[in-house]
Amino acid sequence: MTLTDQSTQVRPGEELDAAVIDAYLKAHMPGLSGAPSISQFPGGASNLTYLIRYPGQELVLRRPPFGDKARSAHDMGREYRILNQLNQGFPFCPKAYAHCTDASIIGGEFYVMERVKGIILRSDLPPELGLDAPRAEALCKSFIDRLVQLHQVDYTACGLADLGKPEGYVQRQIEGWTARYIKALTPDAPRWDKVIAWLHEKMPADHPRPAIVHNDYLFDNVILDADNPMRIIGVLDWEMATIGDPLMDLGNSLAYWIEASDPAPVQQMRRQPSNAAGMLTRRQFVAYYAERAGLAIDNVDFYYAYGLFRLAGIVQQIYYRFYHGQTQDKRFAQFIHMNALLEQMSLQVIAHSSL
Repeated sequence: MTLTDQSTQVRPGEELDAAVIDAYLKAHMPGLSGAPSISQFPGGASNLTYLIRYPGQELVLRRPPFGDKARSAHDMGREYRILNQLNQGFPFCPKAYAHCTDASIIGGEFYVMERVKGIILRSDLPPELGLDAPRAEALCKSFIDRLVQLHQVDYTACGLADLGKPEGYVQRQIEGWTARYIKALTPDAPRWDKVIAWLHEKMPADHPRPAIVHNDYLFDNVILDADNPMRIIGVLDWEMATIGDPLMDLGNSLAYWIEASDPAPVQQMRRQPSNAAGMLTRRQFVAYYAERAGLAIDNVDFYYAYGLFRLAGIVQQIYYRFYHGQTQDKRFAQFIHMNALLEQMSLQVIAHSSL
C-alpha cells in the first residue's frame, strides 16, 4: 500500500479532453513529450484537481467546479499569482507553470502547477507511518509552526501587498459571510440567527499585525515527505488566501480541529487525524500558537465561533450547488447535516463563553 496521495478515475461529468489539454500545455510548456493521461484527485469540495501524467513528468491542473459562474469565488489567476510570488517568502508553495483565461479550452479558467508528491493525511493516521503519541505531537507542533511561519511572512517583500485590505478585515469577514450564508440558504438549512448576532456584537478590532492568511489550513492541505513523514514539504489550496487578521485564520483552523474528547456526531465530521494520541487539544493548539507567534490571545471564543460559522457558510454554498443540481457529487448530500451540527457547536461555544 502506498501512502502518497493517489488520483483516481475522473468523476462522471467532470471529464477533461486529453487532446485539448495536451495541445495547450505543449504550446505553453516547452519540453513536454508523449501523450498525457488524466486522473482526478478525489479530495476537496471546491475547485477540481486533476493529475496530468506525461512520461517523466507529472503536473496538477486546477479549475473551478462545472456549472459555477461566480469567478470571484474561484479566481484561478489569483491563486496562480500567489503560488508564484509567495514562494519567495514561504517555500512550501508548489511552482505554478501556466495560467489559462480562455474558457473555451476546457469550459473554464484553469492553471497548471508542479506535483509535489508526498503524503497527505486524511481522517486517520495510517498505521504504516508508525506515529506514536510523542511523534504525533511533534508533527502537530510542526503543523502549527508552518502556520505561524506563514503569518510572519513579509508579504510586501513578496510583492503581495495588494492581495487584500487588512483595515476592516474582521468586520468584512463577519458581514461578508453573513451575506453569503443568507444568499446560499435552502429551505432545509438552519438560519444561524443567534450566532450571527453574537458575532456582530463581540467583534474585536483588527489585529495590529496583519498577515497573509491561508483561510483553509488543515492537514489535508499539507504534504508530508514520503521518506520523512515528520517533515512538511508543501502547502496546498491557496484559493482563499488574502491579507488580514492572523487570529481569524487561527479560528478557521480551529473549526476543523476535532479533538479526541468531542462527541460522536462531531467525530463523524472529522477530516484530519486531530484526534490521534499525541495531537494537541484545541486549547493546547491555541496556547502553542500564541507562544510561537509571541501573541496574547484572550478572546479565542470569538475566533473559534467565527471559524465554525465560516465553515458552515462554505458547506452551505457547496450544498446549495448540490440542492439545485449544479453538481452530482453525492458526497455533498450530507452537507446539510454538517451545517446543522456546526450551528450547535457554535451555540455551545457562545453558551460557555466569558466574552
